[in-house]
Amino acid sequence: MSRLSGKVAIVTGAASGIGEAIVRRFADEGARVVATDIVDGAAVAAETGAEFVQHDVANGGDWKRVMDRIAEHYGRLDVLVNNAGIVSGQSIDVTQLESWNRVFAVNVTGVMLGTRFAIEQMRANPDGEGGSIINLAPATSFLGFGDDAAYTASKHALVGLTRSSAAHAAQEGWNIRINSLHPGPTDTALFRRQVEAQPQVLDAFRAMSPRGRLAKPDEVAGLALHLASDDSAFSTGAQFVVDGGLSSTHPSM
Repeated sequence: MSRLSGKVAIVTGAASGIGEAIVRRFADEGARVVATDIVDGAAVAAETGAEFVQHDVANGGDWKRVMDRIAEHYGRLDVLVNNAGIVSGQSIDVTQLESWNRVFAVNVTGVMLGTRFAIEQMRANPDGEGGSIINLAPATSFLGFGDDAAYTASKHALVGLTRSSAAHAAQEGWNIRINSLHPGPTDTALFRRQVEAQPQVLDAFRAMSPRGRLAKPDEVAGLALHLASDDSAFSTGAQFVVDGGLSSTHPSM
């Protein structure tokens, strides 16, 4: 299992959930992984052989610090997974401006900053420019989530940012592909804590999926691996969905 042998990858939001699963899968496939999060992810890094860096993705200075470390310690960057994201839990009638701005700062501006810094690093790779950028944007990117206006809007914006960035990179002739990855409801530790507080949530989310269950984090990580590997060399500007058919099924069928 060495589909990422010799590659260097950054995974944001890596301390738990889907981010943690991606770190584990990438490390298993031979990548040297830098795992970043605003909270402590040292345990995940220690278990996988990754390096942990504390990192607020909405902070440009933090991105420069991470990329300077990549350049100094690894000398290249092949993969960036923009996984970090937050929710507000506020519908449009109660949305607070401060909360709205923070969600967009993390979910959109953070991805913009990461993409911009990653492109610069990938273009400087010693064996020639190249790399893969993967933006995590749940199925909310295609659907309206009435209980969270900022989160829904930010994930829709992320699709546009991915397409624009991918088109620009391709038109410039850079060997850098940029795609978005769209999971449905996923069985993470965060979700399980929500179920403990509201047991009825589990059945509701299971009912949303035509498959009748939640995704496993490793199932999402498997598609991230494909996008990170050379197997996806001609895929860019695309939306890759791993939601068990959720976004393709009419609710009355």
